[in-house]
Amino acid sequence: MGVEGGMKCVKYLLFFFNLIFWLCGLALIVVGILVQMALHNTFMIKDASASGAPIVLIAVGVVIFFIAFFGCCGAWKENYCMVTMFAVLLSLVIIVEIAAAIAGYIFRNKLSVIVQDSLTEMISNYKNGTDEFKNAVDKLQKDLKCCGVNSSADWRNFMPNGDSVPDSCCIVETKGCGIGTMTDAAKVYQEGCHDVVEELLKKNILWVIVAALVIAFLQIMGIIFACCLMRGIRSGYEVM
Repeated sequence: MGVEGGMKCVKYLLFFFNLIFWLCGLALIVVGILVQMALHNTFMIKDASASGAPIVLIAVGVVIFFIAFFGCCGAWKENYCMVTMFAVLLSLVIIVEIAAAIAGYIFRNKLSVIVQDSLTEMISNYKNGTDEFKNAVDKLQKDLKCCGVNSSADWRNFMPNGDSVPDSCCIVETKGCGIGTMTDAAKVYQEGCHDVVEELLKKNILWVIVAALVIAFLQIMGIIFACCLMRGIRSGYEVM
């Protein structure tokens, strides 16, 4: 009876863990989407490697919903094949999540160069860009209270006088406030956007890494419970 009671406990724990996995899957999808939006919409970063970790997390989050189905049904019906499938698929997901965490960490170290290149391209294309593009650049500078890549001087080619910046660089924005005020610290933000953007992106990527590792730990616990239940089912114990 002691073994039977233990197996029943494992069965319900596995079922409970699968409910958590559903929430974990949702969390991965949300975190992945938020980071992807931050990387490409707000900051207009076009480097393909930037998409790696968030896209993997979104895909893994979707897959977890299906894997949790095997876990729930297998645990509730004590179906050896379904529980085995659950354990195998979950092991593969953990490997992918660890790979995503490593990719995120590696990309984190490349951020400085990628942000530098992306912001430099942003400034170069501003003058001849579409209204939507200009609005995105202006919003970036206004929201982050910065100007240019490394400093306001990066806008030296913005106008023929070489001493003007977009109005979005102004501390108090008014029409034409950026004309002839590039180096005026009282009117224009002097700090570039590079360091601010890099720091913000590092925080987002850190959330991706933390989410992947925490959920991977929970999934390892789920695999342990699944293996215990598989052993009980295969040994022919009655767990109902």
